[in-house]
Amino acid sequence: MFSEELKKYDWDETAARIMGMTATNVERALSKERLDDLDFMALVSPAAAPYLETMARRSRRITEQRFGKTISMFIPLYITNSCTNSCVYCGFNHHNKIKRVILTPEEIELECKAIKALGPFENLLIVTGENPKLAGTDYIEKALQVCRPYFSNLSIEVMPLSAEDYERLTHSGLNGVICFQETYHRERYKVYHPAGMKSNFEWRVNGFDRMGQAGVHKIGMGVLIGLEDWRTDVTMMARHLSYLHKNYWRTKYSVNFPRMRPSESGFQPNVVMSDRELAQLTFAFRIFDPDVDISYSTRENHVFRNNMATLGVTTMSAGSHTEPGGYATHVNSLEQFAISDDTSPERVAADLRALGREAVWKDWDRVFDIAQLSRKQKASHE
Repeated sequence: MFSEELKKYDWDETAARIMGMTATNVERALSKERLDDLDFMALVSPAAAPYLETMARRSRRITEQRFGKTISMFIPLYITNSCTNSCVYCGFNHHNKIKRVILTPEEIELECKAIKALGPFENLLIVTGENPKLAGTDYIEKALQVCRPYFSNLSIEVMPLSAEDYERLTHSGLNGVICFQETYHRERYKVYHPAGMKSNFEWRVNGFDRMGQAGVHKIGMGVLIGLEDWRTDVTMMARHLSYLHKNYWRTKYSVNFPRMRPSESGFQPNVVMSDRELAQLTFAFRIFDPDVDISYSTRENHVFRNNMATLGVTTMSAGSHTEPGGYATHVNSLEQFAISDDTSPERVAADLRALGREAVWKDWDRVFDIAQLSRKQKASHE
């Protein structure tokens, strides 16, 4: 399990190594075809800032070679804000005095119909608060069954489950699972997650192993930018990604590094990441892992998302609502966080066309899966 692997890496030592990187380290990393975690640290370090244009060109070249000139589109469907956690930064915090909504199967179907009216979405991300009693595996399974006739590719972002439950859900149409570790700082993690299931660091960080063991087709991972030093956190995530590739090599992976947005919690970020730093991180991840899917949500503003659409990003959401029932049934319920880009799906697709990119509404063609699997098989034998 990765919790044991993570013990090999000291947080403060990793942070110091990143800040100690030099231009020589950056140039060495950029000269290599296959990068290790030290190379990744160099590319996210302050020393790499003068090399941003070079990194952008390489990131763009790699992305076009692997994914073509396409952006895969998805949309989230929040089906409940009921949550037993007390995450200090989240609008769904158990202690926030808000109206709790748990959509019925009938309401979920109405939401699906409303989403299909917005655009030709085939990739749906089902999102819940974490309430094992009221919105557990049975509820999630029913939601998948309701959504399946409307969408060809279903993913979930829910509480970490057992391997048995993940496998069970794959038989109800589950294709992918997204889970945000939020931060890999084991000691500070409890400060941000003081109560509820999410306060268990090991259960959450080992959830990715359970997804792999269950044979989930695609695993998405991410850290929340604004809690701890972002360079150290994303380095830990890069190490986690390498570990998953090694142990569950048949699985596809995606990464996400959303910057904290305003929410009902009123929590103020401890760390602020600039647009240039987010671009640097995006380029670094693309160069580090050419096959990983890099996702931007509507947390990021329209202009910045357009700028990054040709430089490394491969998946975007559009037309998003982060409140349960926000498309049709409970349009005034509380959102989890404020979005930054409220551009319509139609406009997003038009902007992408103007940039020479095609918005792809269905899942990636199987040819991409086959090519990636072939490369992984070859690498595993070297």
